[in-house]
Amino acid sequence: MVVPPLSPARDLKPGRDYPPSYAELLWWFPDDDACLDYLDWLRWPAGFRCPRCGGSEAWTLADGRYWCESCRRRVSVTAGTIFHRTRTPMTVWFAVAWFMTSSKSGVAAKTLHRLLGFGSYQTVWTMLYRYRAAMIRPGRDRLSGTVEVDETYIGGTRPGKRGRGAAGKALVLVAVELRHPKGFGRCRLRVVPDLLSSTMKSFIEDSIEPGSSLITDGLSSYPPAISDAYTHLPKVVAATEEPAHEVLPGVHRVASLTKRWLLGTHQGGVAMDHLQGYLDEFAFRFNRRRSEHRGLLFRRLLEQAVETDPVTYEQLVANPTPKPNKPMPPAPATRRTAPRTLAAQPRTRRPWRDHKM
Repeated sequence: MVVPPLSPARDLKPGRDYPPSYAELLWWFPDDDACLDYLDWLRWPAGFRCPRCGGSEAWTLADGRYWCESCRRRVSVTAGTIFHRTRTPMTVWFAVAWFMTSSKSGVAAKTLHRLLGFGSYQTVWTMLYRYRAAMIRPGRDRLSGTVEVDETYIGGTRPGKRGRGAAGKALVLVAVELRHPKGFGRCRLRVVPDLLSSTMKSFIEDSIEPGSSLITDGLSSYPPAISDAYTHLPKVVAATEEPAHEVLPGVHRVASLTKRWLLGTHQGGVAMDHLQGYLDEFAFRFNRRRSEHRGLLFRRLLEQAVETDPVTYEQLVANPTPKPNKPMPPAPATRRTAPRTLAAQPRTRRPWRDHKM
């Protein structure tokens, strides 16, 4: 799927292109139809374009879908997106997107399960993961300038060896732009299977613009992984009297914030097979932390969501790592139902007063 370039953030205005606050969000999207219209506006700013045949001739049906004249099919604005064939009301989808982007620490699936009245934990977990799949835009700009690169380990504490070679942990490569004297710029994180030169080379070429200066530690895998297109500035931590977090402050700061977020928001309950999705979510918010309005992140997420292919629950739970046999959980006492729509209904009653009447 070809993704059109996104509008620069400087061309977007709060209150016109996105809601700047939660109060504005409720006023903008009082019902599911308003949500679908906003997705329509984001997906087809120049007019309808059929995702199946590319045709532009269509008219609107009574149910809000389009009738494509070229392929003679009904087309919904959610077709071919992460919202494809969803039975969850769009007001709930929008609420999840807002909670996910408005807070610097994000939100856990268990929290939303309680707040929004989901009948199934799997439903809200899948929604969050589909949004995470939309947070990585194909063809996004690579890091540039002076960039620190290092590795870290994420996972639970186990007895035995610490650091490189520790068991039960995921190996993550981290790259962070240095923006002196204003601190750090954007970051990239990727779960990798090993520290071979070929693995590091793939990460560097995918994440960092040629011509950049790379600051690394003295690991022997870095020199063959860094081609002549980059300037390599190695710093051997063992040869200095400074601690590692002072020699490479950027990557250590980002790695520390990532681990703190996983332990705080998600209580460390992140399966290693799904860790990359959580790292993508962290990078999405971290790289946009200087946005004046959190509503801009909300718009960006929806903008990329309508350009991301569908992801099914079966694809998400296809666990490549075999787990020991576990007993099946007991069936729920009540029937699992979809959450109710958050559409604002006109009301004349005031429950907080009527009970006294």
